[in-house]
Amino acid sequence: MTIAINKILIVGPSWIGDMVMAQSLFKAIKADNPDVIIDVLALAWTKPLLARMPEVNKAFTMPVSHGVFGWKMRKQLGHSLRKEHYDQAIVLPNSWKSALIPWFANIPLRTGWRGEMRYGLLNDIRKLDNDALQLMVQRYVSLAYPASQSQIAPSYPIPLMIAETPNSKFNSILNTNKKRLILCPGAEFGSAKQWPATHYSQVAKALIAKDWQVLIIGSQADEAIADDILSQLKLNTPPEAINLCGKTELSDAIDLIATADQVISNDSGLMHLAAALQRPLIAIYGPTSPSFTPPLADNAQIVQIDVDCGPCFQRECPEGHHRCMRDIKSNQILSLIYSPARTL
Repeated sequence: MTIAINKILIVGPSWIGDMVMAQSLFKAIKADNPDVIIDVLALAWTKPLLARMPEVNKAFTMPVSHGVFGWKMRKQLGHSLRKEHYDQAIVLPNSWKSALIPWFANIPLRTGWRGEMRYGLLNDIRKLDNDALQLMVQRYVSLAYPASQSQIAPSYPIPLMIAETPNSKFNSILNTNKKRLILCPGAEFGSAKQWPATHYSQVAKALIAKDWQVLIIGSQADEAIADDILSQLKLNTPPEAINLCGKTELSDAIDLIATADQVISNDSGLMHLAAALQRPLIAIYGPTSPSFTPPLADNAQIVQIDVDCGPCFQRECPEGHHRCMRDIKSNQILSLIYSPARTL
């Protein structure tokens, strides 16, 4: 039986970078069926991203936090969504519990990759071929197409985020007469993904000497490394470099990153955000691999060095030396910024 697909509920991923990459799926669906309505079920912290994606009609907040089972709340939300009359659900997380709400909502076609014994909860289960679909974005976009095509690596539209003018509360710190370097030194995954504060400060110092302004953006958990970067600059005039970690909402981060003349970031959600905003980006990889989750932008430059122990995909360096990040020197990053094609 063929179901006419006019309205889709997508159960979104939990992390910022993954949600950015999920926009490629939304764009692929719309390319094939411009009139289809796409709603997204997401954790609260990712909803500001969805508000900047024109493909998304409406975002529902997941009633439970990441990692919480919440059977009763999932059942209640699923029942409440029955009135939306979705034709299809696409479930991006691989967990069993992530497939519950579409099942409770009685959505006729429920699509997703096989994982955690979801037979019954999903009735359009795809078996993933890791070799055929090596990129996470390909695995997302593949779900836009029939199961018969699910082992063929699809082309994918790149995410394109909409930015707005930064909130007026930042007017006093944004120097419009200077070029702007934005540093994103945090990594929710773990410290193994963080380029050292000393290296970030060396790059910042070099560009401040060329009359750039430096903003450091991240969550409250990133305040310490940002403070470490600033302390090593030894600035007499603090407005040259400002720590905004923990002082911005995600919507603010989107709008501020959109003003950057250069972004330098670890492999993180903000890295994917900068790529989706098409800002000049240097993405620094260590224990993870750009062969799985690269920044999806043509103007992104990826830096990674070969080490015997990597990429290890560990949250903390198991060897204790952190060479995969430590041995990427600030001069290497500066050379990319100072390349002949760039005007400083």
